[in-house]
Amino acid sequence: MTGFPGFLLRRFIGAAVTLLALSVIVYAVFYTAPGDVAQITCGPRCSPAQVQQVAEQLRLDDPLYVRYWDFLQGIFVGQDHSTGTGTEHCDAPCLGISYQSDQQVTALITAKLPVTGSLALGAMVLWLILGVGAGVLSAWRRGRISERVLTAVTLAGTATPVFVIGLILMIVVCGQLQWLPFPQYVPFADDPTQWAWNLLLPWLSLALIEAAKYARLTRSSMLETLADDHVRTFRAYGVGERSIVGKHALRGAVAPVIALTANDFGSMFGGAVLSETLFGLPGLGRELVHAVKVVDLPVVVGMVMITGFFVVLANAVADVLYAVADRRVVLS
Repeated sequence: MTGFPGFLLRRFIGAAVTLLALSVIVYAVFYTAPGDVAQITCGPRCSPAQVQQVAEQLRLDDPLYVRYWDFLQGIFVGQDHSTGTGTEHCDAPCLGISYQSDQQVTALITAKLPVTGSLALGAMVLWLILGVGAGVLSAWRRGRISERVLTAVTLAGTATPVFVIGLILMIVVCGQLQWLPFPQYVPFADDPTQWAWNLLLPWLSLALIEAAKYARLTRSSMLETLADDHVRTFRAYGVGERSIVGKHALRGAVAPVIALTANDFGSMFGGAVLSETLFGLPGLGRELVHAVKVVDLPVVVGMVMITGFFVVLANAVADVLYAVADRRVVLS
């Protein structure tokens, strides 16, 4: 297949192979890590007989390749899980059963996903608006005081951790000025206004950090594009500077921004630990930290797989947007 359908097919096959390789690596790393999972799951007061019973129930004595094959089968066709008193079926896509809560990992992730998804999506919109806007303005006003101020602000933002900005915003905005409430997650379906109002502070905390990075990238890409021959040709024909910057230079400089957005948005699903912990949001990040603490391996593996899925998906979408934004890109 050639053209756009062939491009999509190749990207789909590449994404599937990447996820398969990721599942092998993640499963092998976590399930061969040192530590008695049965003892930790059962508790410190369990007798050796009880620990052995837990190991048999969790099938920890089975060879690793057998357990991995069952894991793959669960994703595509589901799997049966022993509850001690009976058998429970986990429908596909099944990422296993939590050692600690006996919940299906897929259901657990589905319950936490809207929180992290809301955090990532809102922050992404804000950091693109602030970062790209500041980068374009900085390139347009190169050599002037406004450009120097923006450069200094972006450097400071890049060097500041998210929890520092988050704490400052909570103390000032929520505590002293009382402009916003202390964040607590409200489902979008219950009240869209309160959903956005309560997430505005976490969005700002993440966006201010990320926007600094996007401003620097956009500025450098814009300056490079503004120095191209076709831009000089537009100027020679009398095209206005605003039109050159807004219609021509920005389109040529947006490709690196698309790539960075794809990576950041995908990794946000697994890297929102600090933000969710700081603001008390019950998302995937907090759940992953808890699962690591109690060695709940199915939850850890499931979380890493979901994060990998979003990273691969975001990069596949970025490849398509590349071709739309820059016609020089060849679909290969």
